[in-house]
Amino acid sequence: MRTIKTTSGATITLDGDLLAIMEMLYQEVTARRELERSFEDMVKEIQHLIDQMTDGERRTYLAESLFLNTVKYENDKLEAYMKKLTKK
Repeated sequence: MRTIKTTSGATITLDGDLLAIMEMLYQEVTARRELERSFEDMVKEIQHLIDQMTDGERRTYLAESLFLNTVKYENDKLEAYMKKLTKK
């Protein structure tokens, strides 16, 4: 499997596991800076990773991202609906 590197040199294996990339982003940007990071810091790191990916890899991770975000969105909607029901 192919690997890419963060700006600090940490290696990420491109195996289709979006959560592994998200964990690495957390470790390399958020935790390393002790929660003192900006939107721009995270975007810069994400762009650095994307720039190293092939079109096919980008497509794979976009599909995974859309899937996970759709599930999160559905869960948030369901949670709001359930809260509304319990208030009645």
